[in-house]
Amino acid sequence: MMKPKICLLPSWSLFAAASLVLLPALPACAQNAPASAAPAQTAPAKLPPDTEAPGKPGQAAPVIAAPAKAAPAESGLPAATAANRAQAYYHLALANSYEEDAVTLGRPELVTQAIEEYKLALNADPGSSQLNDGLADLYFRTGHTHDAEVTARGLLKATPNDIDAHKLLGKIYLRALSDGSNAVGSSSPSGNVLDQAIAEFEKIVALQPKSVEDRMVLGQLYTVKHDPKKAEEEFKTAQSIEPESEEVVLNLARVYAESGDIEHAAKVIEAVPVAARSPKMEVALGAAYDQLKRPKEAIAAYQRAVDMDPGDEHTLDALGQALLNDNQLDEALKQYKQLSEADPEDAEALVHIGEIERRQGKYEEALATIRKARKLDATSLEAGYNEGLLLDQLGRYDEAAQLYEKMVDLTSHANGAYTAEEKTNRGIFLDRLGAIYHEQNKTDQAIAAYQKMIDMGGETAERGYQGEVDAYRDAKQFDKAIEVSRKAVDAEPKNREFKLMLAGELADQGKADEGLALAKAQLDNTDNDRLVWLAMGQMDIRLRRWKDADDAFTRAGALTTKKEDRTYLLFLRGELAERQKHYEPAEQFFRQALDLDPASSMTMNYLGYMLADKGSRLTEALSLIRKAVELEPTNGAYLDSLGWVYFKLGQYELAEENLRHAVERDQTDPTVHDHLGDLYEKTGRIRLAAAQWELSLGEYSQSAAADVEPGDVAKVQHKLESAKVKLAKQENATGPVKQE
Repeated sequence: MMKPKICLLPSWSLFAAASLVLLPALPACAQNAPASAAPAQTAPAKLPPDTEAPGKPGQAAPVIAAPAKAAPAESGLPAATAANRAQAYYHLALANSYEEDAVTLGRPELVTQAIEEYKLALNADPGSSQLNDGLADLYFRTGHTHDAEVTARGLLKATPNDIDAHKLLGKIYLRALSDGSNAVGSSSPSGNVLDQAIAEFEKIVALQPKSVEDRMVLGQLYTVKHDPKKAEEEFKTAQSIEPESEEVVLNLARVYAESGDIEHAAKVIEAVPVAARSPKMEVALGAAYDQLKRPKEAIAAYQRAVDMDPGDEHTLDALGQALLNDNQLDEALKQYKQLSEADPEDAEALVHIGEIERRQGKYEEALATIRKARKLDATSLEAGYNEGLLLDQLGRYDEAAQLYEKMVDLTSHANGAYTAEEKTNRGIFLDRLGAIYHEQNKTDQAIAAYQKMIDMGGETAERGYQGEVDAYRDAKQFDKAIEVSRKAVDAEPKNREFKLMLAGELADQGKADEGLALAKAQLDNTDNDRLVWLAMGQMDIRLRRWKDADDAFTRAGALTTKKEDRTYLLFLRGELAERQKHYEPAEQFFRQALDLDPASSMTMNYLGYMLADKGSRLTEALSLIRKAVELEPTNGAYLDSLGWVYFKLGQYELAEENLRHAVERDQTDPTVHDHLGDLYEKTGRIRLAAAQWELSLGEYSQSAAADVEPGDVAKVQHKLESAKVKLAKQENATGPVKQE
């Protein structure tokens, strides 16, 4: 069975490099008026025109003569007389002076004086929105958040469209969100802080519809609330105002990406002329192309970013990875060597260099490079993973197991509590440890590793249960495989994947009707039915119910929309055709799958093996299988395919090397023993051939019926009997045959 592809760590999301910080940073505010109570860059509120500032505290204030002005009639507040307004101006000037001195002289106690002067000013002119806004802002800047909110809300009762008051409330709620607060103040209306922030910014953009900055904040708030439609509307409106704004474009692209529409995310950035794109735009575009499996376009985007910002390490790393994905190993190596030369202590760059050396077949060099990286950073999870992978590939299984045991310990917590990322990392190493023991036929140790994954719960547990089932199946302990499947269903009765796993095991072990009925019971007339129909189709293939399998895949196809899902469906249709010996349509399906995903190792291996087994287009078959092995160098099935195509090409030394490695990794697979037996016979080692065919027949006798193709056992039996006849003739003619 094909092992799941690893998702190495630390993982970073599609637009991690290019996205904006969700909430704008706000000035640090004092709590209970510390020494830096008011930000130094904040200028005191200005006096109205034609008004002179009074003297500083301790000085005699000049007489202020100002004409009387009536307060706005619609405010509902008492009109201020000329004398009262003059008093308001006087106290405002004192408030400004106290605030300035609090900052410049480092005297936080003066903030209290400033607040008191604002209150005196408001006593004289209670209808002044300028004074109310100024006091609320001072409260906010000096950490009196509750008072700021109360003041702003009081002002809005009289003047509902006061933009400054709305903006201040917006800042208050944004700060509360960034601090992780769940409430703002006792005067806050009911509802959570996120909803309050959204309400204020909705009002702000209604009052100032051309403000790109405020629409960006509102769009980000909608994103946090998981309302992508409204977020998209705000970002699109902002884009219509500033079409080439980096922040607008990246946030709009992020909305599409987070909803799974990577194609649309890429188009948003593509719409910006190349000459107008920033490095961050190109990096985000490259990341989108990566996910769309368009490596050459990703490389071009990253290269443009590097040209604009040559020293950015993240961009160089992304370019190197894209080149690696496109199998441009030499060019990728140049990028990572540049990073390593710029920073010799960069362990991550060395890890990538080691990966490239491994893919170039330079295993010992790769191991030395990876170990150098581990010396630089003994806690590097990537370095530890890659060293274990190399030891496994070199056949040094015990060393690999010991290393993965250490990495498991490194990622363990005594209290058993893990973050999502820690759980993923630990699960990866446990999975690899289980796989090493599985390859060595150390079933009990493999089960112990997978059990630790189950104990962690979540998706890690799902992989753990599947690992146990696979280990028991390969050990021909089918009852235990069913027992584990039932245990998984009992642990999570609502888990559809567990029920489908159990259904598959039941069908394979002679309980086809029960298994198919259990699978069919998972259908609920939703898009989730796609997985059920795929599972039923695979069960029908193994049961050789070709028509039922085709019908199931047709049903799944009607629910298949994503590119990666179409790729997998095409692969399964290719398998269905090949199992019926309909080779031409099978090849067409596999090639369509590769058109969608050129890096699909399982498709390359299946198509390559099919061509090799038929003895046609062997050079192409070799190329396909070598790429598959390069992507999954420890996959025993792929190594068997590689050995088999070398055998068909007459390159017997390479055939033997790879077939022996395949037997080491898949000792319970009758096919790999059969292939190695054919190689030994072809090279004149009849006794060794007979031994492999005997092993093959032994594994066939213990296999599930679904794993045995009709006629295969008879073919191996015939070859074994012929070998025994040849050996008997040799012994009669020359005496006992020497050991080969």
